Amino acid sequence: MKTVQTEILLRPDSEALRFLPEGPYWLGNGRISWVGIQHGAASVYGSINILDLNSGTNQSWDLPGRPGFAFPTESPGVFVTGVERSVGLFNTQDNSWRPFIQDIESDVVNTIINDAVVFDDNLIFGCKELEFQTPKAGLYLWRRADGATIRLDREQICSNGKAVVRNTDGTLTLFDIDSCTKKIVKRLLNLESGVVGPVETVIDLTAESVFPDGMILTPDHRSLIVALYDPGDPASGAARQYSLQDGSLETIWTCNGSPRVTCPQLVEHNGRIRLVLTTAVEHMSSEQLLKHPNAGCLFIGDTPFESLGDQPVFHSP
Repeated sequence: MKTVQTEILLRPDSEALRFLPEGPYWLGNGRISWVGIQHGAASVYGSINILDLNSGTNQSWDLPGRPGFAFPTESPGVFVTGVERSVGLFNTQDNSWRPFIQDIESDVVNTIINDAVVFDDNLIFGCKELEFQTPKAGLYLWRRADGATIRLDREQICSNGKAVVRNTDGTLTLFDIDSCTKKIVKRLLNLESGVVGPVETVIDLTAESVFPDGMILTPDHRSLIVALYDPGDPASGAARQYSLQDGSLETIWTCNGSPRVTCPQLVEHNGRIRLVLTTAVEHMSSEQLLKHPNAGCLFIGDTPFESLGDQPVFHSP
């Protein structure tokens, strides 16, 4: 097992942007996007951000609510974004917002959209219950073929990291995190019928104090890289790489002075494939902020990988 110390890539220049950064994604040409999920504990707004890795310049666009995810589309500057209870297209060139899925969770109280994954031009996204207590948030499939939005699960608390793998027999496996369960699970996904199979636990962290948050596949699809949100006060936060073959721990990336690690993503930087990790200030007391001076920063560390893995562009409906 290998340990990699990351370094600070970006210290956002406002408390609002340091509160809850998530969802880094490679845009090409030395740029990544990321989302400010929420601009403070009482805020009901967030943002899309674009960071130039070479210059260190970060641009930010306020959204009409709290985003759970944002992925680039085939149109420059346009992102498919989950905001509150809608999914739509946000254009950073004119700040326009065009939803194409609306009124998600209209039969449920106190939930909003959270994390998502794009695969084969389809979209799987989940919701979170805002008090992180009741298993009533949904997991949804938006199916490109017919534009249908299908609820796959209705008993999650805080739906987070996701990945989809096409197996050698043509079937699909969905890897999924409901953070409050402290487990990473998998289940077969039938795209045509819009149903998922029984849950099988892949990684069980219930004996630990950390919560699994964002997640990506390694480029070879043999392992998962998982960001760990630690509500305690360790000197460093972490992301871990686990083997899908036997669940063994393969690599740890550490983030000094920032325990709440939220999401991982692979990027091209300085001629290498490196790992970006977002971290958060969320739920920290003033005393904790003094202990963790790098909370809310974006970090970057080395990897052995030679490609970026799965980071598809979403095509607008």
